[in-house]
Order: sequence, then C-alpha cells, then structure tokens
Amino acid sequence: MNRVAITGIGIVSALGNDTASVARALSAGRSGIYVDEERIRRGFTSPLTGMIHNFNPRRFLNRKQLKTMPDYAVWAHAAAMEAVGMSGMDPADLANDRTGLIFGNDSSAIATLEQIDLLRERGETGLIGSGQVFRSMTSCVTMNLNTLLGTQGACWSISSACSSGGHAVGQAADLIALDRQDVVICGGVQEINWQSMCSFDGLGAFSTRTDMPEAASRPFDAERDGLVPSGGAAVIMLENREKAVARGAHILGEVAGYAFSSDGENLSVPSRGGLARAMRGAIRSAGLVPADVDYICAHATSTPAGDCVEADNIFDVFGRSSPAVSSTKSMTGHELWMSGAAQVVYCTLMAREGFIAPNINYQNPDDSSARLNIVTETLHRTPAVALCNAAGFGGTNSSLVLKF
Repeated sequence: MNRVAITGIGIVSALGNDTASVARALSAGRSGIYVDEERIRRGFTSPLTGMIHNFNPRRFLNRKQLKTMPDYAVWAHAAAMEAVGMSGMDPADLANDRTGLIFGNDSSAIATLEQIDLLRERGETGLIGSGQVFRSMTSCVTMNLNTLLGTQGACWSISSACSSGGHAVGQAADLIALDRQDVVICGGVQEINWQSMCSFDGLGAFSTRTDMPEAASRPFDAERDGLVPSGGAAVIMLENREKAVARGAHILGEVAGYAFSSDGENLSVPSRGGLARAMRGAIRSAGLVPADVDYICAHATSTPAGDCVEADNIFDVFGRSSPAVSSTKSMTGHELWMSGAAQVVYCTLMAREGFIAPNINYQNPDDSSARLNIVTETLHRTPAVALCNAAGFGGTNSSLVLKF
C-alpha cells in the first residue's frame, strides 16, 4: 500500500479566499457568519449565513469559461490552483492518466433555477444557452476542472450529503494507496445562496440568534439552537508519497487512515453507534490506537440532537481520555457538502502554523459534551495526529486520520 501525502491545499470559505487569510481567522477564532438582508426580505425564519467576500471570479478564468461554471465551481478552480501552486508541481504535468479529480457535491440548486427563469423570460428553450446544462449538474466541478487542467484519470463527484467532501478525500487516498493513481486533486464544494436553503430553513434547523451572528454557531454548547448554513470550496492535492518526495515536494502531512459507515436507521437523526464505527475503522486503518489521536476536528454542526450524538460517539471510542476536540463550524458555520474536505484543509493549516483552533461560543457544556476535552481557546501546539469526522443525512459517516 502506498503512503498518501498532502502536498497542496486551497480554500475559499467564509473565513477568507486563500489559505493565509483562513489560517489567520482560525487562529484568532474569528467568525465568518453574517445576517443576509435578502433572506429577511424573502421571509426566511433565519437570515444567518456564511458569506464569501471580495472574490474575483476573473482571477483565473475568462468569460467563456465562466459560462459553464456556477460560483462554487469557480471557487473550486481558484482553490485547486492554489493547491497545485503550493505543491510545486507544474500544471502541465497534471495532463496524464495517473492524475485524477474527485469532489464531494450534493446539489446545484441555483443553476437549475436560473435556467427556469431564462425559459420564462425568453419564451423558448433554444434561447437558454448551452452553459446551463453543465452548470446544473452536481458533477460540474469535476467536469470543468478536468477540461481546464487536462487531467486524464479519475473524474467524478460523490454525493453523500454532508459527508460528501470527507468521502471524496478518502476515496482519493484509496486510489493512490492502491496504486491506481499517483495524484488526485480532491475536495468538496457548497453553494451559498438563499435559493438553495429555502426548504432547509423551513425545517427550523437554523439558528435564529440574529442579534449576535458571530455567536450563532455554538457546537457542543448547551444553548445551541441550530446550525448556520455556509459554503465555499476546499481542495487537497494528494500524491503518492514516495513519488512526491522524489520530485522534491514539501510534504504537508499524510492521509493515514479512512473509514466509512452508515447508520441504517433514520433519514435525519444520527445513530448512537454509526460514527463510532467509522472512527474506529479509520484509526485501525492508520495502524494506530485511539490514544495516538491528539486532536479531533469534529463534525458538530450546532444542532441540539446531532452534537449530543457525536459527543457520545467520541466518548464511546476514547472514553475519559479525550483528545482535544473542536468544531471549526463554530467559526465557518456548516459548510455542508464541502465540510469534510474543508476540515482536512483546516487541520493541515493548523499543523503548518502550529496551533489547534478553538471551538468558539462554547460556554455551557451539556451532559454529553462535558465529558470531552473541548478546546475553548487557541492552543499553540501542532496536532500530530488528527481525526476528521463528517456525517450526513441518511446516516452516512466518514472519518479520516491525518498525520503531520
């Protein structure tokens, strides 16, 4: 089995449009949550959201290229170019059948609505434009990046709700470990727009703490009242470690273990054992034991039920010897389909900069979280072994073990 190295990362998120700005925000414990006035006008119960600010879509792409890419695909391209640049690899060297693309994505709502609006406006389908076909597909990121980067290997998207990004990274690592690919650019994306969140808002799943947006996302806190939607694009460049070292690449870390599970119980309520099975499997596949893990980047989204279940699953695996635990969603909000991949980027930034990010807004533990070692202030030490959890509707779970 080949070892799998992380040689590049890229990010566009509510915390910033590149790794440097995001690292600063994570270290400072700064929130990227705002009130969206448009959602208030549209009648949302909760107008809270993460936002992308000051992003220039023409930084790398021309008008023709942008026609087939919704905003989150453009973010993915920018993040991918940052990851490739960080890796030190010449983009021209990606054009071969040993280089692939795998991304997590489970919706493309805005593009579908755009083509309906165009039909109503123009009165015939022939005037909609061909670009909408590609924009409205959940595989739009991988198909566009495949064309732009010239990769000739794996090229597909994974759809598994909020574990999509985690599974994309895990499957990419598996392909390299099994010697089916040498390089895989992987990650996750999530659109940020009110149109994609209408029905979700109607479920009453979002926080309504609008008086203090930065305090609305409160993973593990007893006073949490719901998640805050967010999004962006997170990209990780994975390589066969031996070949990466041979070409002189700087190794940022390794994907040392990956495992998955499904609950088999409920569409929206996580089970008491599903995530624990994934965590144990990931630790075992890395050749480690729970005591080797010194940081857990939790899935915890700030929902009353979900956070309790994850805390109980963590306690089931680690007992009273809990490693440091925090949820970066306390700052970013819940990045949904992208979140599992974003956590890999965030952990890699923590390792590179020598800190563990805090779980902000954690003031009052509940019975479940009180048993964990929740990080409330930035720890100035490098995580050596991090475990990243992701869980999605339908009870699909992903766990990744990263070594730094």
